[in-house]
Amino acid sequence: MKPNLAFAVSNGEPQFLETTRHEYTHDDKKKANLDNVAKDILFKTLDKNKNMFSKIKNRPTAKDIWEKLTQICEVLE
Repeated sequence: MKPNLAFAVSNGEPQFLETTRHEYTHDDKKKANLDNVAKDILFKTLDKNKNMFSKIKNRPTAKDIWEKLTQICEVLE
């Protein structure tokens, strides 16, 4: 992801432009691969009886998946 310098900073954070895969740098590719590995680990450790996969399958990043899982588990306790 490249910072979008054309737009003002909102909420104190820069806005980012989506980049196509052919524009990825080596670091971008490495981060995307690590995110895919983390998502795979999270998916494989889910309890199949509680049907949690359907609640998180559309989350874009491993961090989003983790946050949703912690939210679900807090409600179950």
